[in-house]
Amino acid sequence: MALGHTRLDVRRSPQSSYCSCSTTTVVVFVALCLVAVWMASSMLVTPAEFSTFQSKARPLVRHDPTPIAGEEGNEMEPVDPVPVDDEPPEKEQMTPVKQDTANEQQNFTEQSKHPDGGNGSELPQKLDQAQKEDKPAEVFPDESQAELLNETTTERGPWPTQAAQSNKDTKEQTVTPSNPLTYSWRLCNVDAGADYIPCLDNVQAIKKLRSTKHYEHRERHCPEKSPTCLVPLPQGYRNPIRWPKSRDQIWYNNVPHTKLVEYKGHQNWVKVSGEYLTFPGGGTQFKHGALHYIDFIEEAKKDIAWGKRSRVVLDVGCGVASFGGYLFDRDVLTMSFAPKDEHEAQVQFALERGIPAISAVMGTKRLPFPSRVFDVVHCARCRVPWHIEGGKLLLELDRLLRPGGYFVWSATPVYQKLPEDVEIWEAMSALTRSMCWKMVNKVKDRVNGVGIAIFRKPTDNRCYEERSEANPPLCGEYDDPDAAWNVSLQTCMHKLPVDTAIRGSQWPEEWPLRLEKPPYWLKSSEAGVYGKPAPEDFKADYEHWKRVVRNSYMNSLGIDWSAVRNVMDMKAVYGGFAAALRDLKVWVMNVIPIDSPDTLPIIYERGLFGLYHDWCESFSTYPRTYDLLHANHLFSKVKKRCELLPVIVEVDRMLRPEGRLIVRDNSETITELETIVKSLQWEVRMSYSQDKEGLLFVQKTTWRPNEAEAKL
Repeated sequence: MALGHTRLDVRRSPQSSYCSCSTTTVVVFVALCLVAVWMASSMLVTPAEFSTFQSKARPLVRHDPTPIAGEEGNEMEPVDPVPVDDEPPEKEQMTPVKQDTANEQQNFTEQSKHPDGGNGSELPQKLDQAQKEDKPAEVFPDESQAELLNETTTERGPWPTQAAQSNKDTKEQTVTPSNPLTYSWRLCNVDAGADYIPCLDNVQAIKKLRSTKHYEHRERHCPEKSPTCLVPLPQGYRNPIRWPKSRDQIWYNNVPHTKLVEYKGHQNWVKVSGEYLTFPGGGTQFKHGALHYIDFIEEAKKDIAWGKRSRVVLDVGCGVASFGGYLFDRDVLTMSFAPKDEHEAQVQFALERGIPAISAVMGTKRLPFPSRVFDVVHCARCRVPWHIEGGKLLLELDRLLRPGGYFVWSATPVYQKLPEDVEIWEAMSALTRSMCWKMVNKVKDRVNGVGIAIFRKPTDNRCYEERSEANPPLCGEYDDPDAAWNVSLQTCMHKLPVDTAIRGSQWPEEWPLRLEKPPYWLKSSEAGVYGKPAPEDFKADYEHWKRVVRNSYMNSLGIDWSAVRNVMDMKAVYGGFAAALRDLKVWVMNVIPIDSPDTLPIIYERGLFGLYHDWCESFSTYPRTYDLLHANHLFSKVKKRCELLPVIVEVDRMLRPEGRLIVRDNSETITELETIVKSLQWEVRMSYSQDKEGLLFVQKTTWRPNEAEAKL
């Protein structure tokens, strides 16, 4: 019922000098009657707090996770838009619509319920204000952007899938969806406890290994059946300290490990201070602080130009990742990695601090990155035997390093004269010369008392062709340098591109110009992921995600972005979502699924980073390491190859308590996901559907089951 404004004209006649008593009585009586009518009518409308999250089309369609027999679709009819007189505040947290009676539920939305009968979060009412807002909140793209919802099924130009490049079978299977009314959750009963990483803690598979001399026991060995148990919380777990304070200290109870304190405390890695673990910013090679060391590297080679020419760095054997943590001050992104080994919790420390890192090892397999993407590779006393077995491990760095990029080696063979160090230095010098790497500087830092050697990779093939001995040899033409998923290391080098229109033949634009400009090697003659010419596809994707982030994610979901630091885009495509977040104090791990178009080189070219992954397996990170996960049309694709439930369990493992998950997918998948997350006691902040497409926004809680399963 819409109420108009009633106006009572009681102005005196110009000729009257006074009002009679009877006239006054009538006026007062009429006024009181009108007030009574207005108050009675007001009672018919339930007060509601409306979100600024709006749709250009119909308001809200609910998907009931527990279907009722005889109902087709189980969808509510959309309600009429409710007009709002005032513009919403510029920044307003999303508040669900309040509901009190059955009649009011029919007029607005029904309250969501958990499968076990408990009350869940309420679905918010959408407002139709497209005509009243300069920048309306957006759930889905408008008609002109609708092609961004789904990839084309045609040949995707220069981007075959990583699975195809790596010769891995990822054929679609017929997976029967499991949608029980209730789920029986149990805690994982594993030796790793609260630090469980399924593909790195597969004790049974590790025991069967024939050899461990190449660190095979630190590589991925995923269980045949993905676990569906939940990882427990450490005793006394608390919400992580926020960035940037977290770079210096974290809660001890969140990562209650002290081996590194015992091993490396004298080198300023990490110390225990009451209820905190503190990080003075030091490391084995920079005991007096990472920033001094970072500046020392740039002084040794000005051309490195942190945050301009050099934007994306790979840090090998990163320790607690202080090097990468302080490179943020120089506008540099660092992909840090270290194995899950006896130096327990290195990577877990890094992620708890808000610094990018993954658990990985240089063993028998290629690292999960494309070729020629890192501007700088750094190794500070990482104890990797680069010179043995034909330099196989250093040749992997050569695959990853951009032509003209730098390898910064800070280790005792560079500056000490012990017999073992001298022997290693001579072997490394011979190996790098044979690889055509040029040593551009070797210098010792008086403050830290350590030295660095800086090598530069060539930009063309002349040196390779002029070598007197082809050792290490050049890789065969059928060895794809971009094949990286479960591909064995090779003792060879790949030739460099000579065509100026091919990726790697030119250095990218300086940061930040490279973020927004389509790479020079994207051809208009080739179709992009969404069907447009590749450069236009790139631009359309970027504009789409800028609009979605600005008009929807920033204000309308009620996210406290100051509490968000570690973000993952589980299906990144061009990295547009990460690029749209560039002005926030966050970093984004861009993941390219192995059965999606291989666009990861584009992400690196624009100064962002990421890796390849198969979401039918566990991700190589510790539990509770991401604040926000974003999945755009991922789960509907994944469930064609494997069961959805273990994938959501993996999401639960990676996400911190009170962390958020944003899913954009088809309505069927959204319904299935909503059922599962409610059984996990997650808060459903928003569930939205429009034209068979949906959005689900949920927040994880601290709930854990009490019962543990049998020993894995």
